[in-house]
Amino acid sequence: MSDRQQGNNGDRAVEELDKQAARAELAHLYKEMGRADEAYYNHDDPIMDDAAYDAMRRRLLAIEARFPELQGPDSPSLRVGAAPSERFEKVRHAVPMLSLGNAFDDRDVVEFIERIRRFLGLDEADELAITSEPKIDGLSISLRYEKGRLVQAATRGDGSEGEDVTRNIMTLKQVPQHVEAEDFPDVFELRGEVYMSHADFAALNERQKAAGEKVFANPRNAAAGSLRQLDPKITAQRPLKLFVYAWGEGEPLPGKTQMAVIESFKRWGFPVNPLMKINHSATELLEAYRIIEQQRAELPYDIDGVVYKVNRLDYQQRLGFVSRSPRWAIAHKFPAEKAVTRLLDIEIQVGRTGALTPVARLQPVTVGGVVVSNATLHNEDEIARKDLRIGDTVIVQRAGDVIPQVVEVVIERRPEDARPFVFPRFCPVCGAHAVREMHPSTGEPDKVRRCTGGLSCPAQIRERLAHFVSRDAFDIDGLGKKQIEAFLRWGLVKTPADLFTLERRDAESLDRLKNREGWGRKSAANLFAAINERRTISLDRFVYALGIRHVGATTAKLLARSYGTFGRLHEAVTGAADEDSEAWQELVNIDGIGPVVARALVEFFAEQHNEDVVAALLREVTPEEFVIEDMTQTAISGKTVVFTGKLERFSRAEAKDRAERLGAKVAGSVSKKTDYLVAGPGAGSKLKKAESLGVKVLSEEEWLALVSGDTES
Repeated sequence: MSDRQQGNNGDRAVEELDKQAARAELAHLYKEMGRADEAYYNHDDPIMDDAAYDAMRRRLLAIEARFPELQGPDSPSLRVGAAPSERFEKVRHAVPMLSLGNAFDDRDVVEFIERIRRFLGLDEADELAITSEPKIDGLSISLRYEKGRLVQAATRGDGSEGEDVTRNIMTLKQVPQHVEAEDFPDVFELRGEVYMSHADFAALNERQKAAGEKVFANPRNAAAGSLRQLDPKITAQRPLKLFVYAWGEGEPLPGKTQMAVIESFKRWGFPVNPLMKINHSATELLEAYRIIEQQRAELPYDIDGVVYKVNRLDYQQRLGFVSRSPRWAIAHKFPAEKAVTRLLDIEIQVGRTGALTPVARLQPVTVGGVVVSNATLHNEDEIARKDLRIGDTVIVQRAGDVIPQVVEVVIERRPEDARPFVFPRFCPVCGAHAVREMHPSTGEPDKVRRCTGGLSCPAQIRERLAHFVSRDAFDIDGLGKKQIEAFLRWGLVKTPADLFTLERRDAESLDRLKNREGWGRKSAANLFAAINERRTISLDRFVYALGIRHVGATTAKLLARSYGTFGRLHEAVTGAADEDSEAWQELVNIDGIGPVVARALVEFFAEQHNEDVVAALLREVTPEEFVIEDMTQTAISGKTVVFTGKLERFSRAEAKDRAERLGAKVAGSVSKKTDYLVAGPGAGSKLKKAESLGVKVLSEEEWLALVSGDTES
C-alpha cells in the first residue's frame, strides 16, 4: 500500500499529516464508519457501497499505522460488522467470524506477499502458494453441523455474536440438511456468503413492485433482507443462493491446504466457486484479478473484488491474526465511482470530544447504485483549501479516506450567488466558545475547532454516554443513542453512574419510566434487567467505556492485560504523573503504549471531575480481574518478555505473536520488571541493560526450549 494516500486534509499524504490533523481525521472516520456499519448490518440499507467503505477504512488504517497512539475509543479497525439485531436470538460464534484486510492497487498485493514472506522467514526461492477467488457481495453466514446434521445457522453480526437464522437458512435448496460423507467431522462449521443472482433479483423486484411492496436497491440488500425475515415462509419464497469458502470450529480438517478443504466441501455437496485457483507469485495473483475483473459484468452475481489466501494451512496457523483480520488473507477490491451534484448547505455537528464537524448537505445523487445526500467535510481548513461554497457544483466520490467525500469544486459551473461558509466561533449546541487549541511543541493551531463547554454541553454529554453504552463498552441491551437523548431531555441521567441508579430513583418517582412516551412496563423492566446484568464487567471494557482520549478497545485490552485489576491500573497511572518515576517507565514500556497514550491516561485521572465520575461508577459496578480467555497456564504466562537482535529461527513479528498467545507480555524495552530478554545476534544496548539489571537472558534455542511444551489451541 502506498504511503501517499489521499485524505480529508485535501490531497495531503498520510506521512505529511501532523498528529492534530490525524486526530481530527480519525474522529470523522470513526463517526462515518459507525453510521455505515449500523445501516449495512442491522438495517440492510447501506448508506455507502462496499468498495467505498473499504477505501475509507484504508485511509483509517494508514493513519493508525503511522500514529498508533491515536487509535480512538470508537475505532472501526477494532470491530467487525455491527451488533446483532434484537429481533433474533443471539449466537456466540465458537470461532470469531473476522473480516479481511484490503488491497486497492498492485503495490498493495506485492506488499501482502512480502509481509507474509518476512513473517514466515521465507526466502524468494521458497514456494508460497496463494489461492484467488471472487469476493461475493452478499451476507456472511455460518452453518454448524453436528453428527452430519445442520443444527444452527448464524449471521456474522459483530464477529463474536450473530443472529440465529437457522429456520430461514433451512429453506435454501443449496444447503444440505444432512451430510453423509464418512470424513465429515462430528462437529463442523462451514462459512460462506448468501447472495441473489441478477436475474432472480430483477424478477423479485418486479413481483415486489406489482404487489405494491418495497423494491430493493441491489441484490445484496435483497439477499440480506430476505434471509433476515422473522417468518421463514417469506425467506422460502425468495431465490437465495450460497457459496461456501471457509470454516470455523471443526477437526479434523479434510486436507492440509485451503484448496484441498474447499474441494472436500464440493465433494460433501456444498456449492463452491468454480473460479477459485492457485497462484504462485504476485504476478499470477494480479493476472487472476484482471481476469475476474474482466468477467465481472458477465457473472450472474455481484462481486466487489478478489480474495487471496495463503494455501498451506500450517502457514495460516503460524501467521495467525492481527486485530480484526487474518494475516494470511486479503481482499483486493475493485475501484469505486464518482458523480457530480450540488452543495446545498453546510451544517455543523458537535461530537463527544467537543469537535465541531462540518457536514455537506448534497442534492441527492446516485453513486455506484447508492443514493448519496451528505458527506463530511472534516474541518474548516478543508473547506477553505477546496474553496467550497454553498451552491457550488461538486464532484462526489464514494471512496478515499471518508465516504462519501467531496473531491473538488467544478469552478466553471459556480453560480454567481454561491456564498462562502463562515465557520462558527461559538458552539451551535450550547453557545460556548469554540476554539482551536495551539499545539505546545509546534505552536500550530489544531485542525479541529472544539467547544469549550465540556460536560455542560448537551452534545458532548450525549456522545459520551452513547459511547459508554456502546457495543465494545458496557453494551447495554435496549439502550442506545435515542434512549440516551430522551433520558437527557427528561433529566434522568447526566453521568454513567446515573444509569445504574436509575431503577432506584424510578421506583421513588411520581413520573415512572414505564409511563413515559415510547416505554411500557415490560420495556422498562427489560432495560433495568439489562443494566443490572452489566454491574460486573470485564476490565478492558470498563477502561474503554471511560472514553479516555487515545484509548481504544485494543489499548484498553493492553492495559487490562498488563495491570490485571483496575486498582493496580489506577495506582500505576496516578504514580506515572512524574515522568521520571518507575511507574511512568513501566507504563510507556508496554508494547503498544507510547508517551502520547500514557500522558492521556495521566491527564484523565489528574482531573478531579473524572476521578469523581469514576468513583461514583465504581460504587455501582465491579470491573473483573483481567483473565486471558481460553488460555491454559504456560511456562511464560504473565511473564514480561523483550526480544532484541536478529532472530534467525523466526521473525520478530512471529515471536511476539506466539509469546502473547502463550500469555506473556511483550515489552519494547528492558526494565527491572522484565523476566526474559530473548537475544539474537547483534543484540546491543538492551542486552547490556538486561545484564546490568540481572534480567535472565535467553538465546533463541533456550527460548524455544522454554516454550516447546506450550502449543496454541
